[in-house]
Amino acid sequence: MSFSGFPLAGLDFYEDLEADNSKAFWTAHKHIYDASVRAPMLALTTELEPDFGTAKIFRPYRDVRFSKDKIPYKDHQGAVVSPAPGVGWYVQIGAAGLFLAGGFYSGTPAQLAQLRAIIDDEVRGAELAAILAKLTKAGFTLGGEQLKTKPKGYDADHPRIDLLRHKAISCGKQLGAPDWLESPRAGKEVRKGWEALRPLVEWFTAVVG
Repeated sequence: MSFSGFPLAGLDFYEDLEADNSKAFWTAHKHIYDASVRAPMLALTTELEPDFGTAKIFRPYRDVRFSKDKIPYKDHQGAVVSPAPGVGWYVQIGAAGLFLAGGFYSGTPAQLAQLRAIIDDEVRGAELAAILAKLTKAGFTLGGEQLKTKPKGYDADHPRIDLLRHKAISCGKQLGAPDWLESPRAGKEVRKGWEALRPLVEWFTAVVG
């Protein structure tokens, strides 16, 4: 099946799910999820696969085993392409519309230590700073969990202390629900966003992959 866009029915589904996140609602409306959320996400990631790689489409169910919040279903559908552990391109559809991102999302303590050592390096660290500056100038938002204080072993006045504080680094862009969301152009917009993120994803793949 070729990708033809994300139906607005999928956004409405998530808006209603936010109001009634129950098994009864899910069971009664799962056909909408299947047709207007999962099927187009599968078609989109299949279309992008030759240029970016095979995607993992996340399960719609929340893992509530160790959470105080027992709401059973996620309020969005996400998919990720991971060229290296903890690194990848991401796309999501939910009530707010379309969202895309890319970067380093999670890693082992060894990966994080290696990343910080590279950020500390004057040449390689400056490369990352330049990539992130270009992306933020292009409208992407820098994200990722950060320490409240400086990481152990680094000076507070380090020229890239803000990046060193990150435990994850990603850039994302909220595309919302424009008129073209229901058309094949949505796939072109995700492709364009992922291509813009390619230098960041490839940098992280080389560093922590």
